[in-house]
Amino acid sequence: MAEKFGVINGIRICYQIHGEGYPVVLIHGFGSKKESFMAQIPVLSQEFKIISFDNRGSGKSERPDIPYTMEMFVDDIGGLMDYLKISKAHLIGLSLGGMIGLNFVLKFPNRVSKLVLINTLAQIPDDFDSETYINSKIKALELAKKDPELSFWQSTQFGFYHKFRLKMKANPKEKFYGLWSVEDILSYYKTDRPTAQDVRNIASSFKTHKAYEKLHEIKHKTLLLAASHDRLVPKEKMLEIHKKMPNSTYEIIEKAGHESPKEKAPEVNKAIIKFLKS
Repeated sequence: MAEKFGVINGIRICYQIHGEGYPVVLIHGFGSKKESFMAQIPVLSQEFKIISFDNRGSGKSERPDIPYTMEMFVDDIGGLMDYLKISKAHLIGLSLGGMIGLNFVLKFPNRVSKLVLINTLAQIPDDFDSETYINSKIKALELAKKDPELSFWQSTQFGFYHKFRLKMKANPKEKFYGLWSVEDILSYYKTDRPTAQDVRNIASSFKTHKAYEKLHEIKHKTLLLAASHDRLVPKEKMLEIHKKMPNSTYEIIEKAGHESPKEKAPEVNKAIIKFLKS
């Protein structure tokens, strides 16, 4: 389906709808956009109505120059669901998207059926150096302007399991699992890039993410998908969430990094469909 726009909470949000059936909202990660779910949408849309969208400050959605909060991201999703006349949906959140998903279910428990969290955190660690993180992101953006391919390959060191990364480098045109290629990722990686100010605005939301002490309040059936070799969100962080959430299921995607939804797409998609249909 073609991209569409809705004015949500005073800003234009870009979204797409694929398939028919029970609604599933996909929430992407930091500095990313809706296309990051390219390995999920073609498969999940055969079973469900998939709503993918660009968060404020990302992709083709509007980028108000203010510090963002988790509540803003949450209210944007609620507003988008209202706009699309969706009263209740499954949520799937990856990385920052998982953080947003946790905050959404805490604020709007009656609007969520089931929750899938992939490689995410319940709270930003106390020793997290936000300024160093922001500066590294901005440095990567500057490199991406000069040499987007080099910038991309540097990012894959953190995103993908090292052996799979070698396959990607050797076969940039190959359609892995018939779903995506390195060239596909590079194509979306080069367009609608965040600015340095976007990075700062999005990162501001970190300090408003404090879900850990409230995890026990979430009674929804939740699937937690951790990656064995995630260098950004170690699998132990996902296990901590599992121990606090009474109705959660914890699974480890083996030999995968932070980009496990692409890297192990068949395994991730199978786990999601089985969980949502159970």
